[in-house]
Amino acid sequence: MNSDTYLSRIGIDPDSLGEPSLSSLRRLQHAHVTTIPFETLAVTGHPFDETDDGEGVRLELPHLFEKVVERERGGFCFELNGLFNWLLSDLGFDADRVAARVLDDDGVGRPPANHHSNVVELDRRYVVDVGMGVPSMRRPTPLDGEVRTDEAGVSWRVVESDRPDETHLTQYRYEPDGEWQDRYLFSDTPRMLTYFEATCDYLQSAPESSFTGDPVVIRPTEDGHRKLAPESLTRYVGSESSEREIGAAEWDDLLEREFGIDYRVEADESPVA
Repeated sequence: MNSDTYLSRIGIDPDSLGEPSLSSLRRLQHAHVTTIPFETLAVTGHPFDETDDGEGVRLELPHLFEKVVERERGGFCFELNGLFNWLLSDLGFDADRVAARVLDDDGVGRPPANHHSNVVELDRRYVVDVGMGVPSMRRPTPLDGEVRTDEAGVSWRVVESDRPDETHLTQYRYEPDGEWQDRYLFSDTPRMLTYFEATCDYLQSAPESSFTGDPVVIRPTEDGHRKLAPESLTRYVGSESSEREIGAAEWDDLLEREFGIDYRVEADESPVA
């Protein structure tokens, strides 16, 4: 871990951060989710290059640092939250990896541990997640049910789960008086990064996985998100969205200009010890 390089990647002057605190944690989380995209190109490859099957997702921390920090790529939850936990620990935060279940439309959540999140101990315990799609969690959310609303107008809370297999449930809503929507279940039990390897391998290889279809790239903006798919660019403001069709000729330019990813930067193929 080179925390100074990592902090520079997300636009934070290392000398300005100070000691571990709720304000510094909030700053780190916000900077991370608004700088580093959620993207699945390592799984799918380039959508308009039939010879590119993707480099694959590897959960070795040195590889994740090389990919996300040095090559300025993004990733999905196991990569982004996996690497962010390493940064938090290096900066002196008491941060635990926790296994979660992003819920299906039927409210089940398949397979188990299909999401990596983080819980940080400060004055109380907070969920700190930088690896969501839409909507993103932009600030620490306490486990005691207190609501946190971000600058994009999305509110989050963590409540007790009514299921016997998980202890907590994260929920969000777009309007102050809107209905709460379930996002993911989790248990507040520390895990090693290796705990997620089997599910990560499944999600990047199984035909039925939502990650093995078309690639997706998502990056939060000040008032919402932008999302790049092979044939469209969608801008979200709160729960509202506007979509425009795009062609193959402009896809790479949009990827670099709107999401900060130059896909031509090649991966380091050296083995990880």
